[in-house]
Amino acid sequence: MDAIALEHVSFTYPDGPQALRDVTLTIPVGQFVALVGANGSGKSTLARHLIGLLRPTTGRVIVNGLDAAGRSVGELVHHVGFAFQHPEQQLFSPSVREEIAFGPRNLGLRGAALDERVSETLDRFGLRDYASHPPAVLSFSLRRLVALASVAALRTPILVLDEPLVGLDGLWRRRVIAWLMAHHQAGGTILMVTHHMRLAAKVDRIIMLRNGEVVLDQPPVDFFRHADLLHYAGLSEPMTVALSRSLGHDVPALRVRELAQRLLDSGL
Repeated sequence: MDAIALEHVSFTYPDGPQALRDVTLTIPVGQFVALVGANGSGKSTLARHLIGLLRPTTGRVIVNGLDAAGRSVGELVHHVGFAFQHPEQQLFSPSVREEIAFGPRNLGLRGAALDERVSETLDRFGLRDYASHPPAVLSFSLRRLVALASVAALRTPILVLDEPLVGLDGLWRRRVIAWLMAHHQAGGTILMVTHHMRLAAKVDRIIMLRNGEVVLDQPPVDFFRHADLLHYAGLSEPMTVALSRSLGHDVPALRVRELAQRLLDSGL
């Protein structure tokens, strides 16, 4: 079964440019996909179609078996947890605790079950010390973390995340990556818009958009052979891929451990 399907989707903004051009793709249940491309290539536009914030000019968007064009955002949020690129676009509650509780409460969670969900999410993202703070007074990094935590609290089968790692460093970045990997390992589906190629190297599949069209759709080990397209999109290769290329490897190494083993095997 497909979690997401786009069938010949095109989209033109009113009095603006055509942002998507005849995009057809499917994402099976349980797949972790990175959506990449240069700024303005249509990534965020595509992502917003999956939660009903935009409707295709032509074509169909199917999410968890539902035609997104015929469903409200409120209906689709039962299936898709969506995080905006800019966290201030989704934060509005008077406290971090209330922000995290808002989504699950709207999905029908109440009482002790809601309290437990919020408590677990605060701990997972390291936000307990900020639970009573208004999100608006927090740093950009913490606002990003709160926005992602509020999505995690929904526990939807599909996650659609627009640049989830921007502004995060160190422990906070590791917490978010751990959450994504746990969701994936539990059978959840993820579509992640990102410029973070080290994380993209860990996913099942990378899709590149250019001028609103799909120009590459491959697993990471094949995707990173296209250095020309990466550079065109302003994307940097992971260090291991760049080193593999410099050493003349036909198949790029995606992880440090893999590259180290190759070097040991070659006697270098």
